[in-house]
Amino acid sequence: MPNNNNMKLNTVIKTIILFSLLSFTTFSDKPTGIPPLNKDFVYLKDFIPNLRSDIRYFGSNNFIGKPIDGYNAPKLILSKEAAIALKKVQDELERIGFGLLIFDAYRPQQATEHFVRWANDKDDTLMKIQFYPNIDKKDLFSEGYISVKSGHSRGSTVDLTIVSLKTRHILNMGSPYDLFDERSNVEYTKITKNQRALRLLLKRRMEKHGFKSYEKEWWHFTLKNEPFPDTYFDFPIE
Repeated sequence: MPNNNNMKLNTVIKTIILFSLLSFTTFSDKPTGIPPLNKDFVYLKDFIPNLRSDIRYFGSNNFIGKPIDGYNAPKLILSKEAAIALKKVQDELERIGFGLLIFDAYRPQQATEHFVRWANDKDDTLMKIQFYPNIDKKDLFSEGYISVKSGHSRGSTVDLTIVSLKTRHILNMGSPYDLFDERSNVEYTKITKNQRALRLLLKRRMEKHGFKSYEKEWWHFTLKNEPFPDTYFDFPIE
């Protein structure tokens, strides 16, 4: 005759084990090195081999002056839809002797939170002269340069510029990448005709293939029909 107490105990133990397994495999919200829905994300250098990159947030050449949280490897990740559109831009530019250089693509939410912590630290002005010489740090939020959420974390936004395939030089757009200043505005006119023409070349080619620009940053583009418009991912770049 089975012991009812033992049967009840075994049932309780099995229930605890099952719940623990479900909690670990299904409900864990810890970031992993593997992109969620990884079939929907690609590594850009694998997808567009001729693409050049200068991943500023992996190193110290950025407005904070140190590597940014979540950038654990010098790699670029983007949603597959955005990568397909970007490849079309690259292909068109190559036919006229140019190519793209990417500064940033997918950005983990933890990196954006790193930006926010830095922006709230009024005493840290290490990189002010280089990246925000004409703006008070306290105004970076109100001016639209720093925010608590970034389109980059949705996986379909890129920061980029144009390079010459012949000389391999980065073309002069009238202001450097990540300069928080009116000179970085898409429609800024107090630059040379050639610099203005290059900004328009980049903008028109990107728009042709489904991207929209951000008015304050000539380098910043988001896929209009992005696949994850309401999701801010936080898996680190590995």
